[in-house]
Amino acid sequence: MPKNKPRRAAAVTPESPCPCGRDASYRDCCAPFHQGRATAPTAERLMRSRYAAFAVGDPAYLLRTWHPSTRPAGLELDHGRRWAGLEILGTTGGSAFHTEGTVEFRAHSTLRGHADAQYENSRFVREDGAWVYLDADAGE
Repeated sequence: MPKNKPRRAAAVTPESPCPCGRDASYRDCCAPFHQGRATAPTAERLMRSRYAAFAVGDPAYLLRTWHPSTRPAGLELDHGRRWAGLEILGTTGGSAFHTEGTVEFRAHSTLRGHADAQYENSRFVREDGAWVYLDADAGE
């Protein structure tokens, strides 16, 4: 392989650490949400699972967990972006006892070798009992 050719990130396997940053394997953390075998119990877990969906390239999950009033018709992921870590900066509400919540976060990535970070304060609501992403206040 030529020295200057960027390497492709290794695929996330069931045994890999979960991209969301929790201390668990992908199989035991976000995969059940992505596969539709479970739903995220809190807004923060939904946020983490959505970040992991970007990392593993699962736009169908992202669309499925997006509120119908703000969901785009489609979603195309940038396969040149490599997700490098998620920082949860704060949360409000979003527990099993709430109907809405926010998750403030910073998502780190690289795009064609250049470091990048996305800051967002996302709003989540319950729709038919399940947490869904509503929209974001992308301050900072």
